[in-house]
Amino acid sequence: MVSFSDNAKIGTGLLLLGVVFLFLGVIFFFDSALLALGDLLFLMGLTMTIGFSRTVRFFSRKDRIRGIIAFFGGIALVMMRWPIVGMIGQVYGIIYLFGQFFPIAAESMKGTPVIGSLLSMPSVERFFASFGGGGGGGSSSSGSRRAPV
Repeated sequence: MVSFSDNAKIGTGLLLLGVVFLFLGVIFFFDSALLALGDLLFLMGLTMTIGFSRTVRFFSRKDRIRGIIAFFGGIALVMMRWPIVGMIGQVYGIIYLFGQFFPIAAESMKGTPVIGSLLSMPSVERFFASFGGGGGGGSSSSGSRRAPV
């Protein structure tokens, strides 16, 4: 059995709270206070879950600079009370930063009862294969890319 450190457990809780506050901020018509709180909790949770040095390494890679600028620019726009434009920037940044992880997650969830049959549909497989890096058999030029953390 895998044992997690106390920081990883607290970080996972903060990540979950961040996602909940981001969801509530979107549900309540892009409430900038909830979105800003969700952003801060998400970043603190990510830092505590994977560690400070790995977080800095992840957000300082030159090949991901477009996603990094979009993500942190989106956070800045949310803090400056431009929540819709900021969330668009954040979503673009998250897709750019974590896009190569989506096919891996989809492939691992194919064994689940309800979601697995949905993910096995050819159109859904093609959608996740378009992100690249996943095991969908797609011939992307990024065959040597790794998962983002």
